[in-house]
Amino acid sequence: MTPIRGVSPVLEVPFTDDGEIDVSGFRRVIRHVLGTGIGSVMFPGFASEFYKLAEDERRTLTEVLLAETNPRADVLAIIAVQDHATRLAVKRAQEAVAAGADLINLLPPHYLRPSRKALVKHIREVLDAVAPTPVVLQYAPAETGTSLDADVLREIAAKHANLQLVKVESSPPGPLIAELAAGDPPIPAVEGYAGVQLPDAIRRGAVGTQPGCSFTEIYVEIWRRFEDGDDAGGDELHRRLLPYISYWMLDTERIIAAEKLISVRRGLFGSPYCRAPAHRLDAEDIRMIDRFLAEFREFL
Repeated sequence: MTPIRGVSPVLEVPFTDDGEIDVSGFRRVIRHVLGTGIGSVMFPGFASEFYKLAEDERRTLTEVLLAETNPRADVLAIIAVQDHATRLAVKRAQEAVAAGADLINLLPPHYLRPSRKALVKHIREVLDAVAPTPVVLQYAPAETGTSLDADVLREIAAKHANLQLVKVESSPPGPLIAELAAGDPPIPAVEGYAGVQLPDAIRRGAVGTQPGCSFTEIYVEIWRRFEDGDDAGGDELHRRLLPYISYWMLDTERIIAAEKLISVRRGLFGSPYCRAPAHRLDAEDIRMIDRFLAEFREFL
């Protein structure tokens, strides 16, 4: 059985109006998301603006998350590792496991285009360092330019039993998800990229989805419908959501800004501040968010 199934949100990081991390707001986000019935959460990802966090901020927020999840048997904490240097990635992954992380999410290095051989070596060393803790390998070619394929991933999984999932964010994700599921060994996959291709990913064998967290309830309802065999209902709700998420996902910073304002409108924290460089929502962006909240108020 895969350790992740269904909706596994990536937590956002609220800031105050002057740009400091809002720790109490982050705690409210965690508690709200855990209250939606999900079985796991991930932090920090692109949706968390991990690339804009200082080390001490990241450590503080991770501690807050694990303090909320460690006492609970019904939810798993996935702690992400994005360090470019293998030595640092190994150290961060080991520290996360020691602190209580249930899984590690590993984003392979991508600065200055390391060779495939170097990528595989990096992945293997992190897997070895945290075994038997399960690892999710994040494949996000649009954001990183990294190129991996099913054969390479199977080769790694054959020697590292703790490579238990691949987060597929290629566009479209479905073909790779199906190829991974059909291989030997089969590798389960979760879909990301805000769920833009979620119905196709589910039909091709995705075991979960990892969107942002400001409207988790909608993703939970879509997943529930498909899991209950109500494909038409799942498709219908996803069709309603698609114009919004497909527009917001034209730019990662755009969807971060949109989700933050949605969370503010929902009362989860006080400021939609995003650290620069960031997307600045214009008047039409804000009207679109308000239309979204009105259209989906039955779920939110």
